[in-house]
Amino acid sequence: MKITVDGVPHRAHIKAGENLLDVLRRLGAVSVKRGCSEGYCGTCAILVEGRLLNACLLLASQVQGCKITTAVGIGTIFDPHPIQTALVEEGAVQCGFCTPGWVVATKSLLDQIPDPTDEEARAAMDGNLCRCTGYVKPLAALQNAAATLRKRS
Repeated sequence: MKITVDGVPHRAHIKAGENLLDVLRRLGAVSVKRGCSEGYCGTCAILVEGRLLNACLLLASQVQGCKITTAVGIGTIFDPHPIQTALVEEGAVQCGFCTPGWVVATKSLLDQIPDPTDEEARAAMDGNLCRCTGYVKPLAALQNAAATLRKRS
């Protein structure tokens, strides 16, 4: 199977019925986490051709030839995206396990709605569980990142 992950083309051998999360982890995509394995927690959130999906719910064969973006493809520690910067500045990165999913889901939302209302932001982040932050700080970070990105455009 051929896929592009964060701009890097890969050829991967897959087993029948293998899910995409396992393939991504095998390819070294460490920001994609295994949480619930049922699509509820958002820790395996990725963009497939720009569409927000949970890697744990996809068969690897479903994304043959696709471009996949993880949190690392959005920004890195050396070149952070405004979403990542806002999460840090708001103190929304505590244990960090859910952070990559928040980054990817926020990117998806802001690509579609550059100036989301608080209600739109809450609805868009509904698929991301976090036991540490209480959701207030990540949602504030989302709005701060949105404001930063609007100023840049």
